[in-house]
Amino acid sequence: MRLSEYRADVGRCISESREIMYKGFFGLKDNPFNVNPDPRFLYFTKEIEEALSGLKYGVQNRKGFITLTGEVGTGKTTLVNRLLDWLHGQKVRTAFLFNSRMTTTQLFDFILAEFGISCASASKSQQLMSLNQWLLDRFRAGETAVLIVDEAQNLSYPVLEEIRLLTNLETSTEKLLQIVLAGQPELEDKLKLPQLRQLRQRIMLRCKTTPLSKEQTNDYIVERLRIAGASGEVIFSPEAVEAIHKYSVGIPRVVNLLCEHSLINAYVEQQRPIAASIVEDVAHEFQLDEVAPTATGSSPPVDGDRYTSETFIQNLGDALSRFRLNPPVTTPRQRK
Repeated sequence: MRLSEYRADVGRCISESREIMYKGFFGLKDNPFNVNPDPRFLYFTKEIEEALSGLKYGVQNRKGFITLTGEVGTGKTTLVNRLLDWLHGQKVRTAFLFNSRMTTTQLFDFILAEFGISCASASKSQQLMSLNQWLLDRFRAGETAVLIVDEAQNLSYPVLEEIRLLTNLETSTEKLLQIVLAGQPELEDKLKLPQLRQLRQRIMLRCKTTPLSKEQTNDYIVERLRIAGASGEVIFSPEAVEAIHKYSVGIPRVVNLLCEHSLINAYVEQQRPIAASIVEDVAHEFQLDEVAPTATGSSPPVDGDRYTSETFIQNLGDALSRFRLNPPVTTPRQRK
């Protein structure tokens, strides 16, 4: 074993040991600030309730296209997992694509695999016919099918266009496939581009997640501690909660980070309730006193899709082929 791997294992063991010990110190049964998107810990702000209600309404009423957008760490994936739990309870057929960096060919492969549709042919037209027939069968059986794509801001233009065309799978009155695109605010920026105007016009519902207010940050911390088994005794002082909101800017994922490490450090120092100084030390350790946890600046993002899209790659391949067939003629002067 390499020294770096050994140190990593030792660090992991120490961290896990401290986690177990701080649970006992603070009277907790579970880790209240795990970064995994556990639906049990979804804190229902007014904005989250509106977003979840909008998603449910859109699916139930076959609205076709729905978007869910929000800043990094504001609970989109946790919300999607909560939606999936609800959909499974409604016996809705779902396909959840979490890897958005894919080609159009991979898109159809993933969709068929997620829905459990068998298709012997690798031809896109055959796959599309199989998907359409399967959706018609579900519709006749009174069932709904939903495609959810996470991190949708990373989808290339060709894939977004293919997803738009999937809404053409419909009866004379109903959309056969409901589509939810979940992503960061960059998804909204991308959908404003002229080449995606047809897709933008088909979006029937726009749902959003937002950062927590100062009061919501306090309630969020208290609720997660309650779910984890806290007895009601004050664990974070009011000053500590204020510091958590200041450095997290209300981003739940960053709140979790600050709270988790503050619990560990407070256990090491045997401090209860947790003081603001401990939170400030954690914020400094993760450079949150230097770098904001949200995107800043008004400069437009670099359009990486221009160089990774299938269209660009195809055009590049065609150009190279023409170059090989007709190489430029080099004159004696140029050879010198």
